Amino acid sequence: MSSVPPVGPALLLAGALLVATPGSASAQTVVPTTPGSSAFTAPQAAVPVPGMVQVAGPSPYRLADDNESAQGDVAVAANLLPSEPPAGPAPAAEAAPEPAPAPEPAPAPAPEWSAPVPGAPTSNPYGVANSEYAAGYHTGVDFAIALGTPLLAVGNATVVSAGWDGAYGKEVVLRLADGRFAQYAHLSAVAVSPGEQVSAAEQIGRSGSTGNSTGPHLHFEIRTSNRYGAVINPIAYLSAHGVTGC
Repeated sequence: MSSVPPVGPALLLAGALLVATPGSASAQTVVPTTPGSSAFTAPQAAVPVPGMVQVAGPSPYRLADDNESAQGDVAVAANLLPSEPPAGPAPAAEAAPEPAPAPEPAPAPAPEWSAPVPGAPTSNPYGVANSEYAAGYHTGVDFAIALGTPLLAVGNATVVSAGWDGAYGKEVVLRLADGRFAQYAHLSAVAVSPGEQVSAAEQIGRSGSTGNSTGPHLHFEIRTSNRYGAVINPIAYLSAHGVTGC
């Protein structure tokens, strides 16, 4: 019985025969005739649902610059971003607030001095010599005004007297704040009473032609004391207090 000479190791594994040829540096792979399971014949995985994106799980890898996980840099697919609501009509512009009303101007301060009859012309000035007067001259100034013209206090004062006074007819005498006295003569009516406090430019009576008078006018005096002849120039006095127009 003859023996088969050795022709090299032979190995049969899972239907595949590997034959080593003497003197060959490589081995040949014999493909089995019966198909078997392989990566090429395995069933294909199910198709992912449209619109979904598979993202790998968190990675332990850390970025060198900010030491944050690389998972934070994973971009989200555009089709997974929240949808923008449809653009509607532009909101109506808010009405501009109405401007605040301008503050009312402060009331003008009350005057401290006034002319007895603002703007009235004079018919007989102060100091004119006249022998018919006991003092020998005109002790006041006469303002030519119509009957019933309002007469005003020339300053803040106290009413000393208000009534009849002989040749002066109806008169009013005021004691002014600086101690001087203002006398109004030949009135047709008085509007104040003795002891009353009056303010500058307040009405104290009306012009007339009572007493020794030849026609409606106001005889006005400024006295240093409340007696006849103790007088000073009334126009100069009022001018010194800033009164004009008389």
